[in-house]
Amino acid sequence: MMVVASSSGQRPRSPRMARDERRAQVLRIAQDLFSSEGFHHVSMDDIADRAEVSKPVLYRHFPSKLDLYLAVVDQRGEDLLAAVEDAVEPIENGPVSPGDGRAVVAAIVRAYMAFVQTAGESSALLFESDVTHDADVRSRVERASSQTARRIAGVLGPVTGLGEQDCDILAVSLIALAQGAATHRFRQADEDGNEHAAELVTRLAWAGVQGLIRDDFEYVAPAER
Repeated sequence: MMVVASSSGQRPRSPRMARDERRAQVLRIAQDLFSSEGFHHVSMDDIADRAEVSKPVLYRHFPSKLDLYLAVVDQRGEDLLAAVEDAVEPIENGPVSPGDGRAVVAAIVRAYMAFVQTAGESSALLFESDVTHDADVRSRVERASSQTARRIAGVLGPVTGLGEQDCDILAVSLIALAQGAATHRFRQADEDGNEHAAELVTRLAWAGVQGLIRDDFEYVAPAER
């Protein structure tokens, strides 16, 4: 619920915070509002009211609504990349069976499921932004997607033996599957079905990837590369 200005016309003031704490608070509030209302239906006044700060204070942190939106998108992109990194790093550096790309595929699918479940509706700021016609927003959204795709492609290469361009295409395709399934499951409001959905999408994706691996491909363990 929005904070209503007092009868004197001044906003209630929130407790004093350190600069970094205030910035983080504003980002959280902006993320919630942009996710629920959309970019065009949220004003800096709305955000200042919810944060209980004056507009000059708000503008000291973010020069414009677009700058604030971009900061929120960047944060979501960093969170997504971190989720993928956490999922694939143990497999990449651990005891993976020869040619076992299935574990990588499963980890990526589960990373998207976990990210969307944690991010909630704010995941749409990356996946379904209502302002991607703006060049700055589009570039930030695409940057998050491309960074994640490059990371996934880099992991798929060693466990499949496929070339760089092929892995790039596979990474983008796998992201589309995982992202779509994760968003669908979240909107079904049924967390109990996430594990089944993750396994189903993993089976679908791995069946396709496995069919592309060369018969003569020999897996090279990380320590031997």
